[in-house]
Amino acid sequence: MPGRTRDARIDRAVLDATVELLGETGYAALSMGAVAQRAGVHRPAVYRRWPSKRHLVVDAVAARLGLDPTPDTGDLRADLVTGITTVVDSLAGTPLGRVLPALVADLAADPELSERFLDQVFHPRRATTAATLRAAAGRGEIRADFDMDFVLDALAAPLYYRVLFGHLPLTRRLAEQCVDAVLAGLRT
Repeated sequence: MPGRTRDARIDRAVLDATVELLGETGYAALSMGAVAQRAGVHRPAVYRRWPSKRHLVVDAVAARLGLDPTPDTGDLRADLVTGITTVVDSLAGTPLGRVLPALVADLAADPELSERFLDQVFHPRRATTAATLRAAAGRGEIRADFDMDFVLDALAAPLYYRVLFGHLPLTRRLAEQCVDAVLAGLRT
């Protein structure tokens, strides 16, 4: 007997409720029961989808950041700024930005959760940016002999650094500065 198909409306309601509650109560006080209540679903419906609040928050981050951030329109600078700006828009002054440091701590302590985060958020986002960079190299717009992992890290690291330490704001201008600094080293 095949299982029931997941209801996308429940998934969406639970993820939305998670983000709302993160904004109101923070990461430490978030509970699966409160999420279920806010989403208007039974607690077992939440636990069938996510085994823990940490797993739920990882999926909420993935849903808000998006997994295909960097387009490939042929204008490399504009494409990279678009992709990096999705991080700014998703994290600057949002519940997700405020809880990311606690989530990162959980990722460091839980290898299985870290792997899930890498598979569901980190690698898919990097893959779209890598594809855009490879296409630009193929067009001769940038050098082809660059360290892809370093470039991908360099594009986003200042943004995550500011989120983790909160010493300066995340801004769209910062996204442009990151892209411009990286492109300065990649131009042919």
